[in-house]
Amino acid sequence: QVPLVVSGGGLVQAGGSLRLSCAASGSIFGINPMGWYRQGPGKQRELVAAFSSSGGTNYADSVKGRFTISRDNAKNTVFLQMNNLKPEDTAVYYCKGSQWGLRDYWGQGTQVTVSS
Repeated sequence: QVPLVVSGGGLVQAGGSLRLSCAASGSIFGINPMGWYRQGPGKQRELVAAFSSSGGTNYADSVKGRFTISRDNAKNTVFLQMNNLKPEDTAVYYCKGSQWGLRDYWGQGTQVTVSS
């Protein structure tokens, strides 16, 4: 079983909303989902939003005010609420997790497509 299970994503019109979820499956002990990255066509993977080790949040400038990262510690799950989506948000979105801050794990990607 994959260590991080991602759900959500899909096709939405510009201005619409989507919510992504990333849950630690428990298959590997000590993994905590920490944030979201994305990779658009022909682009490098980039940070979208993430929790820092101190518990703060970091957002890409391009998504500030539109995306919100949150988490449910009891369920060891991280969410990404994406509002007012734009065509340039089209990408494969990945969840990144950390095992005790020492090793990173990636969830499977989920496609987000925003039509104009």
